[in-house]
Amino acid sequence: MQKQIFSILLFGLVVLGIFSCKDKKDDPTPNKTPEELAIEELTSGSSQIWTIAGGGSVIRDGRSETNIYQTFELTLAANSSSKTYVTINSNDLFDANGNWSFVTGGLDKLLLTGSKPVANNEISWTRTADNLILRFSIVAPGARQLGTAAVLGSYVFTLKKKA
Repeated sequence: MQKQIFSILLFGLVVLGIFSCKDKKDDPTPNKTPEELAIEELTSGSSQIWTIAGGGSVIRDGRSETNIYQTFELTLAANSSSKTYVTINSNDLFDANGNWSFVTGGLDKLLLTGSKPVANNEISWTRTADNLILRFSIVAPGARQLGTAAVLGSYVFTLKKKA
């Protein structure tokens, strides 16, 4: 009787041991670096369009300028060899396209290449659900004139994730 109980217990332990062991190769979510996670937040894994349409806004120096940028779109993309962006209807504030990178020493700020006022300025970003919030300042001499309006100021772009 004791042998049977011992055999049953031993068999149970062996079965439990087999089912509790998990091969790391079967792990569906491999460990990602903080940079990979930040890129995923911005690009949804490969490419993501962010837009003012659908409830986004633009605030400059505390005043709404959403009407000027109501059709603005920013597409952020990344793959193993590059990080690129494309903008539509930026009213000459952003370049039409270029490359983007994280500011050295952190993952919470971006730099966009180009020659327009936003280019090469640090852009702080935060992501909450389907919102991407960009904060940046344009200072002289990069605050070129657009007709009669200067682009000098502190901006907050609240962009919506486009499906």
